[in-house]
Amino acid sequence: MSKQKLLNLKKQISEYEKPDYRNSMFQIINTLVPFMLLWYLAYKSIDFSVILTLAITVVAAGFLIRIFIIFHDCCHFSFFKNRRANKILGTVTGILTLFPFSQWQHDHSVHHAGSGNLDKRGTGDIWVLTVNEYLAAGMWTRIMYRLYRNPFVMFGLGPIYAFLIKNRFNRTGARMKERINTYVTNIFIVVLVLFFCWLVGWQAFILVQGPIFLISGSLGIWLFYVQHTFEDSYFEENGEWEYVKAAVEGSSFYKLPKLLQWLTGNIGFHHVHHLSPRVPNYKLEKAHKHAPPLHNVPTITLAASLSSLRFRLWDEHKKKFVSYKNLRINQGSFK
Repeated sequence: MSKQKLLNLKKQISEYEKPDYRNSMFQIINTLVPFMLLWYLAYKSIDFSVILTLAITVVAAGFLIRIFIIFHDCCHFSFFKNRRANKILGTVTGILTLFPFSQWQHDHSVHHAGSGNLDKRGTGDIWVLTVNEYLAAGMWTRIMYRLYRNPFVMFGLGPIYAFLIKNRFNRTGARMKERINTYVTNIFIVVLVLFFCWLVGWQAFILVQGPIFLISGSLGIWLFYVQHTFEDSYFEENGEWEYVKAAVEGSSFYKLPKLLQWLTGNIGFHHVHHLSPRVPNYKLEKAHKHAPPLHNVPTITLAASLSSLRFRLWDEHKKKFVSYKNLRINQGSFK
């Protein structure tokens, strides 16, 4: 696709940037109300069957992901026309999902501004090394990188570190308003936890909220991972990097079954989202369908997405992700 066609494509998608108040309000209702109801049912089911409780928390975790998508839209100021309304709802949903609104809004904006840019990695993205960087790295860096990219660490320990620990602290250089937002978020999280521990007991709270947190957190990281980690993704050095091309070629169309697509707030249409972050999640599918050039973007099915787990390093020469087994060391040997 030519550069001009790519630019025209961005203009075409911009037609869907205007949020719809009714759709936004309806999404709040059909997301928050079921989540609260499922939380209550999970709590009441403890006396009958822990297995039933776990089953209910799995569904509740899906709705927590949907709450995060609302938070995510608010960070892009795309859920409401009014910026203040986005900040208020974003802060509230951030408390529920353990994300400080202002801090994550900053980091995620940096991610969008440089996604796929090899010279602008490190903020709001997943750690990716190129083949050359890996070969030149010391033993400790290689060990840390392998641990970081290990599925059990990334999707198991990842949510605990990123959501429970990292999100509680301000980034270096954060402005006062951002710092205050993080402090307010942390205070409300502590108050909510203490309140529910008092209301239902700490054992019941952990039994319900624990699985919801771990499941939604793992799936959330998985969604972010698979949307940028596929074989023929897009990475270029700053001089060659192009925003629109990075969005179309470096963000996947994660084609999910309709129910999962709904629960994940259409975030599978990630190529559309990166083309125009101001498109509300409930318009992403429509924007994709009405833009024929997007029908040929990298498409990943649920089954095919599992293969992305073997992708570890970006090969700058072949322009694709490779596994450790594909990595040539010295004279044709493999590691």
